[in-house]
Order: sequence, then structure tokens, then C-alpha cells
Amino acid sequence: MLDSIDKVGERRRRAAELIESLMKLLRSGWSPWVNIDDNRGYTLLSDALDKYEKSLDKLPKLKTRQSYGSRLNVLREYIASLVLPPRYVYQYNASFVGDFLDWLYLDRDVTGRTRNNYRGWCSALATYFIEREYMSSNPVEKIKKVSETPKKRKPLSSAMLGQLRKYLSVKDPIFLLACMMEYYTMIRPEELSNLRISDISIKEQSVFVAAEFSKNKRDGKVGLNDDIIMLMLDINLFSHPGDFYIFGDKLHQCTTKASSEIFRRQWIKVRKALHWSDEYQFYSLKDSGIRDLANSQGIVIARDQARHTDVATTNKYLQGRDMPVHVETKHFKGAL
Repeated sequence: MLDSIDKVGERRRRAAELIESLMKLLRSGWSPWVNIDDNRGYTLLSDALDKYEKSLDKLPKLKTRQSYGSRLNVLREYIASLVLPPRYVYQYNASFVGDFLDWLYLDRDVTGRTRNNYRGWCSALATYFIEREYMSSNPVEKIKKVSETPKKRKPLSSAMLGQLRKYLSVKDPIFLLACMMEYYTMIRPEELSNLRISDISIKEQSVFVAAEFSKNKRDGKVGLNDDIIMLMLDINLFSHPGDFYIFGDKLHQCTTKASSEIFRRQWIKVRKALHWSDEYQFYSLKDSGIRDLANSQGIVIARDQARHTDVATTNKYLQGRDMPVHVETKHFKGAL
């Protein structure tokens, strides 16, 4: 490139200028192996992340928006901590994501489950970049999950369930209904917060969960236990208009929707009153319900009531001692 310059001194001066210019480009993230003419990889990573953040507003569930937004903030925190932070989207590669996950797992000491959840989110972010042609492949596919420790959450014993019912029958019948719904219907807290009185059918003794609020994005209908119907009648639930939320603001029947966090906050108060450890969570009621229904009526019925796609998912909620035993195995006449 410098052959046209006759004087050696001028040629060296021009070479030094080119070297300095190229070094600045390299330090800022430029790569001679990325073709800027036909690749959008040179989009600023900060701009791409800003666009991704705006796209989160379109997600239907508030909890999902908050979760993804929180993880995005943690990623930005990590980028800001780097001496040479990535500048362009093409630098969002396996090495960068791997270092980010190691930072979470080793430096911030998150659990294996949390680290794997971040890995899933990083993969979703890469998919977002691919859809917008910032990159052509997902770098997170090269990164493996780490082993996870068992869930901290424990199911409630029969004695604890009886204690809970006795306490709430006097102190808070409305929250008792929420607990019974979680135990008997296995409806997720986010779905529970979206249920309206019109979703209940006394005739069919069922509750309808719309696809709009369902985790699996499908309409679903599950049975209501006799005790739930009786409690609904006792608290005069059906004296309110059908468009009222069953668990609205402050757990009252009203037209104001409450956050699903309302169940967790109320549960913590009850747990303290009953002197239980934090291993017992509101979602423990679902674990307990699946266990008891599977042992009583079979795992297939428990699967359908929990609206799981297969028995393998239902099995994840059952600890070894809770697994149902097939009656047929007890009376099988073998050859030995």
C-alpha cells in the first residue's frame, strides 16, 4: 500500500500512522475477519441491547418482563466491569457468554440452577440477535449446563396441611381458598392471579384457565374438589359479579388485578405464624397436591390435573418416597 511513496522517511511515517489507526480499530473490537459490507455484526452491542429491552414490553407476562429485564441489567453490569468490554454484537460469542456465566457462578456464587437459567436466557438473547441478522449462529449451544442441586422447596406433610387448614379457617378464609386452589387444582400463582369468578363452573365443578395466562399457552380446564366448592359458597364468592378477580387487590374479590407476588407475601406471614422453615413455600402446596393425588388416584390423573404434557414432568415434582407404586406389581405372579 506504500509503494507509491518514494521517500523512505515519508513511507515510514505513513506506515506508523496506519499501524496506529489499525491498533485503535482492533482495541475497539474491529476484526479484519468480519465483513462489514454483508454482516450486521458491527451493530453496537449497546444499541442492540437497548432494542432488546424495548422488545420486552411486548411480552404478555409481567413476571417474565421483570425477570428478563433483571438479567439484562446483570449482563450490563458485567460488561461495565470489563477492562476491554465488547463493542459490537459479533463479539457476543461463546467465549464472552462463557466468561459471563463463569462470573456469575464463581464470582457471584449463584447456584447451578440460577447459572443454567442465565444460560437459557443468553441463548434466547442470541436467538433475538439471529432473527435480526446480527449473527448467523447461536454461540450458547457450545456451552454446557452445570449440575444442579436438588430444589430447596419441600412438600408439606399431612399433619402440616391439617395445621394450615385449621389456622386459616379462623384467621384468613380467603387465603385458605388460595392455598386449597394451589393444592387441589395445581394452578400456578401467575395463573391464579388472573382467574375471574366467571371462570368457575359450579355445574361442572371445574375451573377454566385461558391460554392467554397459561404457562403452556393452551386453554385448560381442571376439576374443583368438593371442599373448594363448599369454601367458595361459605365465603359468598358467587355473590360478586363474574368479571371480578377471585384474588384481586389485597386478596379481595374486585376488578383490580393483583400481582402473583401477593400469594408469596401472604404465605411468608402464615409460615412465620406457624413456625415453619423457609423450605416450605407457597408452591410447596402444588408439590404436596401432586404427591397426594398421584398416590391416591394414579400419576396419570395427577399429570392431567397439573396440565403437564407428559408423566416425566409430573415425576419431577415427586421425591423418591412420594412416587406411587402400581398395585399390579404387588400381585404379579412371576416365574421365580
